[in-house]
Amino acid sequence: MLLENKNAIVYGAAGVIGGAVARAFARDGARVFLAGRTLATLEEVAAGIRAHGGMAEAAQVDAMDKAAVDAHADRVVAAAGRIDVSFNAVAVDAVQGIALTEISAEDFLAPITGLCRTNFLTATAAARQMAAQGAGVIVTLTASAAKESRHEMGGFSLACAAVEALTRTLAGEFGRRGVRVVGLRSNFTPETYPAVTDEMLAPLLKDTLLGRLPRLAELAGTAVYLASDGAGAISGAMVNLTCGAIID
Repeated sequence: MLLENKNAIVYGAAGVIGGAVARAFARDGARVFLAGRTLATLEEVAAGIRAHGGMAEAAQVDAMDKAAVDAHADRVVAAAGRIDVSFNAVAVDAVQGIALTEISAEDFLAPITGLCRTNFLTATAAARQMAAQGAGVIVTLTASAAKESRHEMGGFSLACAAVEALTRTLAGEFGRRGVRVVGLRSNFTPETYPAVTDEMLAPLLKDTLLGRLPRLAELAGTAVYLASDGAGAISGAMVNLTCGAIID
């Protein structure tokens, strides 16, 4: 098991991506602390993990609230002794499909403010704990939008690019203190949006080299690897899961 004896916090763990990553972490041996705004849905994910022999605990945490994030991190350390992995899958509202000349400033800035805030709060809370213990991994999540130009993504593109910059900056500041910070840059994952149609997918598929989009299991499996000791030489980098839509 790649994450045996590791303690992992997953923010937004009741969502499709957060839940998939939490379950993957647990399957590979981690004790998973599920955090999010709705305790009932978090408890469902936790119960499913425990039913399959994993270790999971749920807590209501507003990942946009510094006091709540810091207090939860302190509780995890008090209960488990340390935080080994932090993963943020918190979703934010983003108005898309509108030209930049037509979108309002409020709609443009909303995803930038939201993604930057939650990732800053959760990553720095983890970094404080990890630096004190001399080890840990922070995994961020962005999208192909960070590098795209032709799709009308509103402020979401800038939001993803900002989180990638935060990933590099944190990696530089905390790497010598034993903390790795790595990112996942995924493309649109159809499993996260059941109502998606072939017409909606067509322009996205056209952009890829593989002729398909990433699978949820691929995203979760990569998160497990990046959080593991096997990826110990990777820090300050974004791992490309865009199926060739973005060429690094």
